[in-house]
Formats: sequence, C-alpha cells, structure tokens
Amino acid sequence: MEWKVFGRRQVYGSPWVEVWLDDVEIPGTGRIDHHVVRYPRASTTAVVTDEAGRFLLLYRHRFITGRWGWEVPAGWAEPGEDPAEAIAREVEEETGWRPGLVELLTEYDAMAGISDAHFRAYHVTGCTHVGEPEDTSEAVRVAWVPEAEVVRRLTNGEVADGPSHAALSYYLGPHRLARHS
Repeated sequence: MEWKVFGRRQVYGSPWVEVWLDDVEIPGTGRIDHHVVRYPRASTTAVVTDEAGRFLLLYRHRFITGRWGWEVPAGWAEPGEDPAEAIAREVEEETGWRPGLVELLTEYDAMAGISDAHFRAYHVTGCTHVGEPEDTSEAVRVAWVPEAEVVRRLTNGEVADGPSHAALSYYLGPHRLARHS
C-alpha cells in the first residue's frame, strides 16, 4: 500500500531544516496534508574506539530537551562534501583527535514517517591526539570511556541522543555479531 503524492509546498526553510506540506493520498483513508521535515545536508555520526576497547564520547547539554548526556561525535556534511570526510572533520573539531581509519558502520532513516533524516554512522579507529577541541561549544567534556561504562550509560539513560544511541547500540550488537559469525 503505497501513498500517492499529488504535490508539495514548502512552509519553512533554512540551511539546517525545511518543513513541507505534502498533499498525499493514503490508501483506504483518502487525501490529507502531511507535514514533512527535510534536512538539506547529510547527517553523520561516529563510534570512535581505540586499541584498549574504549569509546570516545562527549558530555554535553541539549537545550531543546533540557538534558545533559553522553554522545558520539556527529555533524553535517557540507554541500558536495563526502560524508566520510565530513565525520573525520567533525571528530577532530569536536574532540581534538584526528581519525586514522573511517569505515561505514550502518545507515538508517531516523524518522521515516515524518522526515527524510538519513544518518550514516561510521566506525573510526587509529586516532591521533592533535590538541584541544576546536569547537568548544560542542561539549564540556571529551573522554575515552571503557566499554562496560558505555553499556551502563546506554542502559541507564545517560545516552539519550538518538543518533548516539543508535550508533553505539548497532556497534555493540549487530556489528559485532556479524563480525563473529
């Protein structure tokens, strides 16, 4: 049962987000106006690990939710920028660690019912410390966290950010299982 789109009009737009109103027909329901949130730039995240099995995380506040939490490095690709190069840039800017190897981990649509928010999560290894983070607005703390502590933070709600939760959970679950089977 595929929805039919008759047209769309933009309600709001900026370099970060667009809101559209799509005229769609839902089989068995009829025609409705459906809000769609579109993102003009590719979203990237990274699970950064080292040889000791630790994870590089940022501790920050999100004003929209009013919550503090641990997150993985993340950001947007600039127009025409390769997403893998974008996440390498973001990791260095946000943490002060320059990535060695950047490999695609998984991709997913975060809110497919209302948005085209498409995320690419990468696994980053072989980092070299190059100094303090360039972007001091990203986090109050950058830390290498042991795996057991990452799992504890995931399960007790200290990792509430969706892209961070998805990337870490994927890495610790399906990614590992696929490598060991």
